Parts: sequence; C-alpha cells; structure tokens
Amino acid sequence: MTRLSEEEIARQLSPLPDWKRKDSKWIERRYRFKEYLDGIAFVNKIASLAEKENHHPFITIQYKMVIVSLTSWNENGLTGLDFKLARQINDLYLAEHH
Repeated sequence: MTRLSEEEIARQLSPLPDWKRKDSKWIERRYRFKEYLDGIAFVNKIASLAEKENHHPFITIQYKMVIVSLTSWNENGLTGLDFKLARQINDLYLAEHH
C-alpha cells in the first residue's frame, strides 16, 4: 500500500465521522462501553480482525474506554489499509451496539 495524499485522506475520513486525525500520520477513535469487560471483549475482536488483515492498531484501554489508533509504519503515514481496518472496526462496534 502506498501512502495516501491529503485529499485522499480527507475523502476516506469523511464517511468515518467518529475517527479523527491525530497529526499527519494517524487516525484515532474512542469507543465507550458500559462495562469494563465489554471493552475488553471488543479489544479481543479487534485483535482477531487485525491478525486476519495483518495490520495491527495501537489499542489503549482506559477503564470503560477503548482508544484505537491506526497508521502504516512501512509507508510512514496513512494508507488505504488503515481506513479499511477503521471501517471494519466500526462495523464490529455497530453490530454489538445498534
């Protein structure tokens, strides 16, 4: 995957309103859960998905909040793979919370 242009990043980020740019190289989203173990279960599902895609996010657990950060190290920035995984993570969350 090649690093995306600023225009392409804006286009890919547009349908992901809960994901935010975190400097030029990262996108990030915070997921809030009612219970601590709900967040842990979600992290385990993300981990399985990340292994399948061979693209691994940074995940921070802060009690009932899970923070997911994505970047592509090999390209020193954001690629289509980051946005693909962001969409898949959103789908996991929506499947359980809507």
